[in-house]
Amino acid sequence: MAARLKRAGLKSLVLFERAGDVGGTWRDNTFPGAACDVPSHLYSLSFRLNPGWSRTFSPQAEIQDYLRRVAEEEDVYRHVRFHHTVTGAYWEAGANRWRIETEQGVHTAQFLISACGALADPAIPDLPGLADFEGTVFHSARWNHDHDLTGRNVAVIGTGASAIQFVPQIQKSVGRLDLYQRTPPWIIPKHDRAVTRAENWLFNHVPLAQQVFRKNIYWGRESYVLGFVKYPALMKGVAALAKAHLKRQVSDPGLRAKLVPDFLPGCKRLLLSNDYYPALDQPNVDVITDGVAEIREKSIVAADGTEREVDTIIFGTGFHVTDMPAAKMVHGGDGRSLFDVHGEDLEALNGTTVAGFPNLFLMAGPNTGPGHTSHVFFLEAQMRYIMAALGYAARNGADRLEPLPESQAAYAALMQHKTRDSVWVTGGCDSWYLNDKGRNVTLWPGFSFEYALRTLRFDPHNYRIRWESGSPRGRARPGRGRSSGRRNERREVPA
Repeated sequence: MAARLKRAGLKSLVLFERAGDVGGTWRDNTFPGAACDVPSHLYSLSFRLNPGWSRTFSPQAEIQDYLRRVAEEEDVYRHVRFHHTVTGAYWEAGANRWRIETEQGVHTAQFLISACGALADPAIPDLPGLADFEGTVFHSARWNHDHDLTGRNVAVIGTGASAIQFVPQIQKSVGRLDLYQRTPPWIIPKHDRAVTRAENWLFNHVPLAQQVFRKNIYWGRESYVLGFVKYPALMKGVAALAKAHLKRQVSDPGLRAKLVPDFLPGCKRLLLSNDYYPALDQPNVDVITDGVAEIREKSIVAADGTEREVDTIIFGTGFHVTDMPAAKMVHGGDGRSLFDVHGEDLEALNGTTVAGFPNLFLMAGPNTGPGHTSHVFFLEAQMRYIMAALGYAARNGADRLEPLPESQAAYAALMQHKTRDSVWVTGGCDSWYLNDKGRNVTLWPGFSFEYALRTLRFDPHNYRIRWESGSPRGRARPGRGRSSGRRNERREVPA
């Protein structure tokens, strides 16, 4: 977002970052085996393609290096205030501005962009006795690299996307690994390989070749929507593929029975792995499906009463998504936060702007998560929409943009209507895609190009707009997103 703003000529720009470097999830998730499950050439910015990926599915460190490089080449670093944890953001209607409070001081701005991300704050379940455990405890997103796992009795709680990556890596060195599984995931083969020297040469010297390769991946991923949203019965074919994958890799029939889900693939996140099942089939691993009843000073007691001694507990239990902490920090003119107004039912027009919160834009807002493709595609669509909104405001002399409540409500109703027959609702599972009311406030229910088309232009008819001079300047055409520079240079746009 910062790169796009700078390319449009905006100079008054500041980013508040609570950590000490850029990178978000790829900075924080450094657990062994961390890698992306979207192909590398699609999981990258369209205006900053990387012709030098080493693998078809890139590892964490390589993605982090890419993000650092983009920040450097786009001259973003000088706009970032590191170690500036935002404690609250408040809309001041009288002054027509946002007041952003950080641990380092207070700032004001006309426009505020929240780019906190949905998978940012680890979720650790409130298990009885956890505070009394005498061993080492950490979440996979806050990996303790100083703690040597060699020969230790380790308990892993959770079997999501992170766990299936780090479990095979630590299984080789631990003494014993107890894996506490609430529900097994569907896992299909991961077609990961090294990118050849010839391919890298081609992508470096013939950029069009990489564009074509990227588009082929994109359209292949779009086909997943047919099973996820349009015709969930198609996912039975994916189930057959996953079961065959399980049978090839796990020799013990009893263990295989524990690892077969009782819901359709896609209802929970569909995972890719070639080494998770073989790791579970090793003699030093025990898969426990009874759940955790209690944690004691040096052990875990399962629901069936079995007590197992452990000295390390690793949580692979995901993140706060529908109850993301950032929603509790952003306050409208009436003093209420996004969470106060919406709870876990957050609504936003086009997943980006919220009624009652003027001049606020949400990156990775409600219903902008993809169940089938690269999240970067959706973020770039949001970038274009935000640029279009800011450009409209600059050309027309508007100083306040706020979506109409009825437009926002109609959009939210459309999201639920499009979701009702999807595999996320009908697939027979309880996932983090849905909130406590069973509503999908996370994923986009359709093809990603549909979202890109919807957000291609700014839609002023859906907004309550305040004009600096009492009326719009000229007859500017809405939706063209290029800001005009000098007027915007006086404004800060925190991201």
